[in-house]
Amino acid sequence: MANLINTQGLIEDSELTAITLTEWQENKESLTGQKLQLTLNSDETADLIGADATNFQRICIDFPKFADGRGYSAARLLREKYGYTGELRAVGDVLIDQVFFMKRCGFDSYALRDDQIVDDAIAAFSTFTSPYQNDANDQRPLFRRRLN
Repeated sequence: MANLINTQGLIEDSELTAITLTEWQENKESLTGQKLQLTLNSDETADLIGADATNFQRICIDFPKFADGRGYSAARLLREKYGYTGELRAVGDVLIDQVFFMKRCGFDSYALRDDQIVDDAIAAFSTFTSPYQNDANDQRPLFRRRLN
């Protein structure tokens, strides 16, 4: 079983009804109002959920291999275009080298592979202290962030 982390350390998994995008699309009316976790595969874009994103307490975005970056785009779209404020979890081939960048795209929890060291992953969140570019968590440019 994967180790679940956020930027602070290990976290417990909360009980939610896990569904796929197809299940949501076919049963939307009966599922609305339930505590749901949606899993998006790498070939399913955030636009397929759109404004429905607010119906999910957690959206897991699958990274089938480390070189597949489509999940980063899905996370940014969910946060910035669709205003999703629930938990975004990176699952699949989540590497320590990538968690810092995943966080910048809007992810807030990560299912590490079993061979990943949790302490190394937590340390990776502080790889850079002041990224130059804005991100999904803070849209201000660097010079605006330095004034505060």
